[in-house]
Amino acid sequence: MSARSWMDRGTELFLGTVDRLTDDELTAPTALDGWTRRHVIAHVHGNAEALRRLLSWAATGVENRMYSGPRQRAEEIETLALLPAGELRALVRGSAVSLAEDLDALPESAWRNPVVTAQGRTVPAEEIPWMRAREVAVHAVDLDHGVGFADLPDGFNTALVAEAAARHAARGHAAGLAAWLSGRTAQAPALGPWL
Repeated sequence: MSARSWMDRGTELFLGTVDRLTDDELTAPTALDGWTRRHVIAHVHGNAEALRRLLSWAATGVENRMYSGPRQRAEEIETLALLPAGELRALVRGSAVSLAEDLDALPESAWRNPVVTAQGRTVPAEEIPWMRAREVAVHAVDLDHGVGFADLPDGFNTALVAEAAARHAARGHAAGLAAWLSGRTAQAPALGPWL
């Protein structure tokens, strides 16, 4: 499967899970420290809008960062998480549709154009579907309502594990990861956030 296929599948899983949650269930906590399901939904909406800005940058050559900074991102999530449930659901669904439309409209010549991620990495625009696939799939699991990593495509999980391992190894955890992943120790290393 392609990153775009994983993105589309992850979007279906995420939005389907959001649809199955009652309004009261949106306030339940998640595994993400300090975030309720409302925060996760608000973040996924904001991520779609941020990726749309990167697509605009790739298409036009005019710099358009995902966020003006971490504070803007955090404030946006907190504000959107307070919206009425129906409005929050409509926003996350609408931004997912708009992002897919923007991806479909990006000219072939723009896919190699460089953009800068929220973490400051310069990547070609062709990485945007993977960035979104990662967000919607992992956050579908974070909603803790019937979706687990076993529900995600094997190829996606393989790519996710490879990326997470590479990032953690680059932060000094290579030996601990090697020992654990090779079955030489039962103790997983303490890694902290991966992204």
